[in-house]
Amino acid sequence: MAISVSNNSYAEESQTPLLEGTAAGAVDYKGNPVLRANSGGWRSASFMIGVEVAERFSYFGISCNLITYLTEQLGQSTVTAAENVNAWSGTAQLMPLLGASIADSFLGRYRTIVIATLIYILGLGLLTLSAVLPSLADYVDTNNKSMSCCPKLIVILFFFSLYLVAVAQGGHKPCIQAFGADQFDGEDPKERNAKSSFFNWWFLGVCGSAAVTVLALSYIQDNLSWGLGFGIPCILMIIALVIFLLGTRTYRYCIKRDETSPFVRISGVFVAAVRNCHSTRSRIAIEEEACGTSRHSSEQFKFLNKALLSPDHHKEEGKVYTISEVEEAKAVLRLFPIWATSLVCAIVYAQASTFFTKQGATLDRTLFPGFKIPAASLQLFIGLAIVLFIPVYDRIFVPIARAFTTKPSGITMLQRVGIGMLLSATCMVVAALVEMKRLNTAKELGLVDRPNVTIPMSVWWLVPQYVLSGIADVFTLVGLQEFFYDQVPTELRSVGIALYQSILGLGSLLSSLLVSIIEEATGGCGRYSWFSNNLNRAHLDYFYWLLAGLSVVAFAAYLYFAKSYIYKRPSTV
Repeated sequence: MAISVSNNSYAEESQTPLLEGTAAGAVDYKGNPVLRANSGGWRSASFMIGVEVAERFSYFGISCNLITYLTEQLGQSTVTAAENVNAWSGTAQLMPLLGASIADSFLGRYRTIVIATLIYILGLGLLTLSAVLPSLADYVDTNNKSMSCCPKLIVILFFFSLYLVAVAQGGHKPCIQAFGADQFDGEDPKERNAKSSFFNWWFLGVCGSAAVTVLALSYIQDNLSWGLGFGIPCILMIIALVIFLLGTRTYRYCIKRDETSPFVRISGVFVAAVRNCHSTRSRIAIEEEACGTSRHSSEQFKFLNKALLSPDHHKEEGKVYTISEVEEAKAVLRLFPIWATSLVCAIVYAQASTFFTKQGATLDRTLFPGFKIPAASLQLFIGLAIVLFIPVYDRIFVPIARAFTTKPSGITMLQRVGIGMLLSATCMVVAALVEMKRLNTAKELGLVDRPNVTIPMSVWWLVPQYVLSGIADVFTLVGLQEFFYDQVPTELRSVGIALYQSILGLGSLLSSLLVSIIEEATGGCGRYSWFSNNLNRAHLDYFYWLLAGLSVVAFAAYLYFAKSYIYKRPSTV
């Protein structure tokens, strides 16, 4: 049963019976039951947080300034670069669906994390190589420091490496967080509360890392070397792998309770429901009474109850599903309205690393005479807002809210997400107003047709939208992480985290699509589009107002579905 016994046997597949005092549903690396006192908890979760800090440093080390690399080093237009950034970011955030599926059905979370980290290191190594190959120097225009004739092989290597990192994140991201949360026993009241806190402090560690990254690496990339800027994350991922392996003996590994893949079970329920769609209601009522159908089944997604019926005798014999298996399918289906209505928040989230950065590049970024901060470094304020606000939320807001609601978490997960949606919409309103002032300043000073001249308006005007974005993330992103982890079936928790990640991924892809549509609709025929390379002629303010409007519509739809949502485990919410 131990991880080291064979390739086909590992702790997550153990059937070892649990003893009194052990952590429910968990075994150690040898497959034996574990005591709460000497395994898991914060001692093990801290390893996960450390590894995630390194991974986020690496990811944001690429993403925070990627639009600058594409426009200044590869010579792409603002629109093309923004589309490429969103496409890559979207792919990276969607890949966890595949990685989580493989982890939960085949490899297990531990092995998936190790393999994904190795791929991560390979991708970062190749990315560093693409930035430092001596042949690049032959194609550098010394006047503007951009590649006027970038060799195709270098570009291919760059994008191959970039998407290799996206694939690696697909295995790493959902598993490391789910594996970290697995270190807390949900049946123990003390550890259950610690698990809720874990998501807050996890996010704090992630965002603290992001804050340091955008401040340090964006400066290194802009002023020293892109090779060094990509190489440092590669070294950190090697260190992260070593840290993760050091904690192997302290981890709790989940017991896989059913040999059938949860994906097979859930998809089978839907197939059986369709197969029995012509069955009469009277037969369904009899089956439901015999099985003792729960309140959830009687009120939501009744069509899935047809999977409880035996197939007609003249048809090919099929599996008859139990009420627990039908409930499992319903639990997954209940998540999708929340998932869909959260997508606009993800579109807003995507702007911080693209158009916010391009805005900042046009403004006065002088910190003191002779020193300008990189435009991408303003993303520091997102991380800083999160780092400062999470302790306030965890130690002040939650206890006060708990006194009124009597809920352990103060407010429900969906209430938390809803507050974040309102803050996200407010962020877009503020961004639109600041952009209007930037455009008016350029017009008043006659700089509209001089895009290379710095507008004498302080870059600190952008700070409020970054801070609002960070506070919104504390509510929305942390709430969605906990929600999708908690509300999926136990064996699908990696997939739950992946579903959360897919919101950000699809949001980035939708942002790219939206930019393309608007560019096509507003550009051409000698007109300046909303995203013109000359931002003084562009209208990012219109784009931000559009996103604010979409956010309000999405919030209204979210409220409708959130009010009717039935929690999987009301007693623990």
